[in-house]
Amino acid sequence: VPRLHAQRGVSGVLALSLWFYCIGHLPLATAVTLNYMSSVWIAVFLLLRAAFQRSARVDLRLVGAIAVGFLGVALVLQPTLAQDQLFAGMLGVGSGMLAATAYVQVTALGRAGEPEVRVVFWFSVMGTLLGALIWLIPGQGNPSSLPDIPWHAWLELFGVGAFATIAQLLMTRAYARGTMLVNASLQYLGIVHAFVFGIVLFDDPLLASAVTGAALIVLSGLYATRHNSSAAAG
Repeated sequence: VPRLHAQRGVSGVLALSLWFYCIGHLPLATAVTLNYMSSVWIAVFLLLRAAFQRSARVDLRLVGAIAVGFLGVALVLQPTLAQDQLFAGMLGVGSGMLAATAYVQVTALGRAGEPEVRVVFWFSVMGTLLGALIWLIPGQGNPSSLPDIPWHAWLELFGVGAFATIAQLLMTRAYARGTMLVNASLQYLGIVHAFVFGIVLFDDPLLASAVTGAALIVLSGLYATRHNSSAAAG
């Protein structure tokens, strides 16, 4: 299904590109929060589909779990946005919408029988091709020559690529075989992992609001999983 692969690749690469722009022009917490709005947008897309298609139904309890989880994200990250950052903020909202679109397309590819390895491979190809086009934009080339890049930077880049590929494979399998709203709720757990890593590795402060937010994320994910299992068994 080349059309679906192309749509998933374009929406995914654009979502990442806009998010990287936001990371450079917004406080990191704000950029991450806007990106995690993809789960909220998935719920919005499904609710709109249900409104226009009588045959489509949405479990409002799972939508509620996503809302509680996003509240937890906001408590952990506590995003801020200055007036001169509104443009970057709007791009961040667009990034979340495009990411949600990509997740919906990943689900469609899974339903079409495409294996996750093939989905991730063609997404990587699209990312490589579209990413290379950035070199055509004046001033966007890498000012460092290859010999000037330290060896540890190559190792770090390899580590990012390896973990990202594994995460893509797992995410693709989850959206292809699981329930979209449950996956959207569990996706917030990335914030909890980052919260724990920040405390253990970087001596980040242990704030009561962040602990409360992390607890809400975990509880909403557990509720979504158990509710979905009960509904499937029933």
